[in-house]
Amino acid sequence: MSEYKSDFLRTLKERGFIYQTSDDAGLDALFAKETVTAYIGFDPTAPSLHAGGLIQIMMLHWLQATGHRPISLMGGGTGMVGDPSFKEESRQLMTPDTIQSNIDSIKTVFSNYLTYGDGPKDALMINNADWLLGINYLEFLRDVGRHFSVNRMLAFDSVKTRLDREQSLSFLEFNYMILQAYDFVELNKRTGCRLQMGGSDQWGNIINGIDLGHRMGTPQLYALTSPLLTTSSGAKMGKSVNGAVWLNPSMLSAYDFWQYWRNTEDADVSRFLKLYTTLPMDEIARLSALGGSEINEVKKVLATEITAMLHGRVAAEQAAETARKTFEEGAIAENLPTVDVTAAELDSGIGLLSLIVRAGFAASNGEARRHIQGGAVKINDNAISDERFVIGSNDVTAEGVVKLSVGRKKHALVRPA
Repeated sequence: MSEYKSDFLRTLKERGFIYQTSDDAGLDALFAKETVTAYIGFDPTAPSLHAGGLIQIMMLHWLQATGHRPISLMGGGTGMVGDPSFKEESRQLMTPDTIQSNIDSIKTVFSNYLTYGDGPKDALMINNADWLLGINYLEFLRDVGRHFSVNRMLAFDSVKTRLDREQSLSFLEFNYMILQAYDFVELNKRTGCRLQMGGSDQWGNIINGIDLGHRMGTPQLYALTSPLLTTSSGAKMGKSVNGAVWLNPSMLSAYDFWQYWRNTEDADVSRFLKLYTTLPMDEIARLSALGGSEINEVKKVLATEITAMLHGRVAAEQAAETARKTFEEGAIAENLPTVDVTAAELDSGIGLLSLIVRAGFAASNGEARRHIQGGAVKINDNAISDERFVIGSNDVTAEGVVKLSVGRKKHALVRPA
C-alpha cells in the first residue's frame, strides 16, 4: 500500500517493520477508526530473549505508542510442544517448571518497552497455558481439529522444508500450528484481539489462525509480519562471536550489550536506528547522512539509544563512558565486565589460556592460543606472546584488578574476591 492513513502502519512502514500483511486496506481502515488490540507470541525456550527478538518487542512498543493495545503472549502451553518452524530437528522438550522459570525471567524485560495495566490502552501479558493446559483432547479435536486440512498443513514451507530434507517431524510438533491458531481465536474471544504480528517465518501459523477464526465465527482477523533480519554481512541478528546477545541484564551486562550495537556494520546503521530506537525520523535522516569517521559517532548514538531503552539511560551512558575511557584513554574503567577470582587462585597462578576462556573471549584453549599467537592479548595493556603465561597476585594493579584485553574491543577486569 503506497500510503497508510493510520499512525501505526505509517510508522511501521517508514521504519522498515512491514514485510507482509494479510489485507493492507482492511487493516489500515481498522487502525484508523478504533483502538486495536494485537499480539505477538514468545515461546520460553530460554531464561531470556536475545537481541534477535527486539524487532518484535519494538513492534509492540510502537503499537502502544500510537494509541493501541499490545499483548505479549507467553507460550507456557505451546512451549511444551515447541515451534518446529524452519528448525532442522525437534526442540528439546522442557519441564513445566523450566518453562515457568523461563517465563518469570523473560517477563522482566517487557516493562522497559511497554506500559502494563488495566486501562483500555495498557499492555497485557497473558500466558496461553491459561487455556491450553485445560483442554479436553476429544472436544478439541471435534471443535477445532476438524477445521484443519492435513493436505494444506503439509504444504506450508515450515513443514515442507523439514519433509523435503527427510528430517523427522513429530506428531507433537505438527500440532503446534493448530495450537497457535487456536491462541488467536481464544485471544479474540477474551480480549477482542484482531491482529497477530510476528516474524515472516510465522506467516503460515498466523494465516492458520485467521482461517480458524473465520470458521469459528470471529470478526475478521489480520496478519502482519516483519522481515527476518540479518546483518549486511549475513550474520544472524542477536548472535555475536561470544554467543547470544541476551536481553536480561543477569545474562549480559549493559556494557557488553552496548558494545554489540557499537560494533554494527556501517551499512546497517541507518536501518538499525529506524528499527531499534525511538529517535525521530528527521534526526535519523541527519545521522544517516554522516559518513567517514563520523559514522563511528553515529554508532555510539545507536548503541546508547538501544541500551537506554533496555537498561535505562544511566546505565547506557555509563557503558558509553566506560568504552570511551577504555578505548580512547586506555584507562581501567570500573564498569568493564569482571571475572571474579579468589585470592588463593591468584596466589597459585591462573593460566592465561584458561583465563581468556573464563572471560568469554574464546570458546576453547585452542582459540585462546590463536589469539595469543596473533598478538591480540594484553595484560594491563602489555602484550603477551607466551601462551604459558600465568597471571598472579603480582599482576594486580594499584586499582586492585588485572586488566585482560583480547583485541581492541574485548576487555575485562580480573577482580580478586
